[in-house]
Amino acid sequence: METFRFRAMNTDVVMIAEGEFDRMAEGFEQARQFIQANEQRFSRFLDNSELTQLNRSAGTWFQASADLFTVVALAQQYFHQTRGLFDPSILPDLRRVGYDRSIDLMREQGAAPLLESLLANERPSFGEVQFDEARQMILLPQGMALDLGGIAKGWIAERAAILLSGFASACAVNAGGDMFLVGLPESLEHWPVALEDPLEAGAVLTTLKTGPGAVATSTVTKRTWKQGEISRHHLIDPRTGEPALTDWLSVTVIAAHADEAEVYAKALLIAGSRGAEQVAGDRSSQISYLAVDRHKNIWGSQKSLEHVHVS
Repeated sequence: METFRFRAMNTDVVMIAEGEFDRMAEGFEQARQFIQANEQRFSRFLDNSELTQLNRSAGTWFQASADLFTVVALAQQYFHQTRGLFDPSILPDLRRVGYDRSIDLMREQGAAPLLESLLANERPSFGEVQFDEARQMILLPQGMALDLGGIAKGWIAERAAILLSGFASACAVNAGGDMFLVGLPESLEHWPVALEDPLEAGAVLTTLKTGPGAVATSTVTKRTWKQGEISRHHLIDPRTGEPALTDWLSVTVIAAHADEAEVYAKALLIAGSRGAEQVAGDRSSQISYLAVDRHKNIWGSQKSLEHVHVS
């Protein structure tokens, strides 16, 4: 296996591949270019990104690219499936609690002071976004702004992995915990995927054995900061507009697609142990999840534990 690492989308991207060296090197470069090009499209931190232009257009119809249209439409489907726990229209709340720049800049400069913002129940619902599929146009309600960071990251990682697979017999792309796996490494029956300790960076609680497909992890312990004397993290509960209060520290989801794994990792983490099964709902037969609490206990249905072969 060869490994290629770089920084994009405000996270560490790791690509691994097995096959002919020269072909893999070409694949790594093409996948890197693909990821960086899509960062330019989907980043809320870039003034000239397509997402920024969409946010500025709120209240009027916006001519979207096919990729942006696809991701925003997917996001609305997941908004309904998760009963609103996945909601990319929480961007005003992220800004209000200090996350108004990339996490790299925030770590250098500190968080912005607390801003005034509409309460969560006073903002337009993401369910009100309208789509004109024939013309590939999107209408955000006046005052709405989207953060597509997580779902876009998963969507990009999957497509980058599929691109890379044209140059390798087996490969994987991991974009900050959003992972897509293609094929199987030679002589292995599963991909070994580390379940990281959310309280100790680099420490592994256990190893998951998964097949080709998607694995995504969301946690409240990575993207954290102080806003004055208040501790904050990036996972906003759309019901309150505040960083989520949950009894879980991380959730890892195994699914067929990386956008779905990313979305449900977030929604289940917000829901916590009391609401997880309700959120999983009719998707429980298609996704598996494992959660880690503050005592490093691992939660998950028996089906989930068996499906991912915890060892």
